[in-house]
Amino acid sequence: MVKDEIIKKQINFTLKETNFENLGKKYKGKVRDVYTSDDKIFLIATDRQSAFDRNLANIPFKGQVLTQTSAFWFEKTKDIIPNHIIDIPDPNVVVCKKLKVFSVEMVIRGYITGVTSTAAWTAYSKGERNFCGNILPEGLKKNQKFEKPIITPTTKSDEHDEKISAEDIVRKGLMTQGQWNYISDKTFKLFQRGTQIAAENGLILVDTKYEFGYDDKGNIFLIDEIHTPDSSRFWIKGSYEEKFSKGEEPEYIDKEFLRLWFTEHCDPYKDETLPEAPEELVVELSRRYIRLYEMITSNEFKTEVGDVSGRIEKNLKEKGYL
Repeated sequence: MVKDEIIKKQINFTLKETNFENLGKKYKGKVRDVYTSDDKIFLIATDRQSAFDRNLANIPFKGQVLTQTSAFWFEKTKDIIPNHIIDIPDPNVVVCKKLKVFSVEMVIRGYITGVTSTAAWTAYSKGERNFCGNILPEGLKKNQKFEKPIITPTTKSDEHDEKISAEDIVRKGLMTQGQWNYISDKTFKLFQRGTQIAAENGLILVDTKYEFGYDDKGNIFLIDEIHTPDSSRFWIKGSYEEKFSKGEEPEYIDKEFLRLWFTEHCDPYKDETLPEAPEELVVELSRRYIRLYEMITSNEFKTEVGDVSGRIEKNLKEKGYL
């Protein structure tokens, strides 16, 4: 496990943003800086920690964790569906095929949980039983495992994702029936593989989302990220049954504690300026991201303290991308 002293040293070198003018047209996402050239896309994962539709803090090694976790899963699932990866020239950078992207996120849930307005448990507790075309039985309890995982798609939007059913996806022309059949089948298979590998490493893959794109010939690829701490919810497997039987919340490894600190110390939706996250919380979140990477992959996380942007520039130049 990476020592706290190393994480603290890296606080001064976190990757807040990038500016590589010769890489292509830049789009700044919540976490990734995306550069589009004529035939490639460069996804550079920064250390930005997003919540409440804004940046809360910069977390040492977060971008590296996201990129390397995705790289692990893309390799482990390429027999199920091809993915968009061309090259990984740096621990924070993925070079991808340039594809057309389906404007639907394939959210899949193995358990009924969550507290946000779009969460399955929130809707269920208010009496909703038809959730994105899935008819849910009576009597479910919070954090209970579904008999079978359910797909609950959302439309992709810069502002607010909307729940949608398979029927409406096809009716609105977001996918053809054939594309939906193929993608939903791959979604179940990806989740099954993720669940299996997570369980072998002491984790429960609770829910996640996948994104897909297609080329000029209609070939479909898995894109973006897969089974990362940002796109997925993980619980500790060993304590789940006991916690659930007592009506207690599962043990989790995620960013929720940082969100709670901000809601207790400000109004993150309305305040123009947010307080700075305390160093101990930043270190703790970095530690959690690294721990998840090591649990998921069974690999030791390799750290290098120093200027991340400079390292990325050097590696991109060596590969001839800059």
